[in-house]
Amino acid sequence: MSVVLDFELYAGWVLDLDAIDVEDLATALADQTDYEHRWLIDPRTGELAFWTSDLGIDGDNPVELDELDLILIDPLPSHVWYQDMVDFAEGISDRGAGERLSRSLVGKGAFRRFRNELYQRHPELITPWHALRDARAHIRAVRWLADEGLIEDDAAQQFAREHDEPALP
Repeated sequence: MSVVLDFELYAGWVLDLDAIDVEDLATALADQTDYEHRWLIDPRTGELAFWTSDLGIDGDNPVELDELDLILIDPLPSHVWYQDMVDFAEGISDRGAGERLSRSLVGKGAFRRFRNELYQRHPELITPWHALRDARAHIRAVRWLADEGLIEDDAAQQFAREHDEPALP
């Protein structure tokens, strides 16, 4: 859902991808915390804003989301991020570690168990996991920008071509 006043005003307006903090946008798309805070993006500048229900976006003045001339960034569903963990567990060459990581993904609490298994038993896999997770998150963020019409589709495709997923160990 997009919260934008006067969106027609920005029709045809696209941002330069270099002006957008793709890492922060990826964080916003992954933020499953709650609806007491939300991430938004300014369609004119690409600047991200963090809104809370009690402090607004400036930290001092509460404001309703529908009063802002910004686009609401809804987080991507958790199954998207879950699939990254599945792919990692299935893609690493250490079959024992892969099987333990896969078992950690069964049932409620999978994200926590995966993280615990990784950090406590397989610290050598932390860097490759972060590289895969971040690469995918960045590509998703850029794809989101294109889907929202904030950047040209060609820019998103070029970004994806230039940012391959890292090879797994």
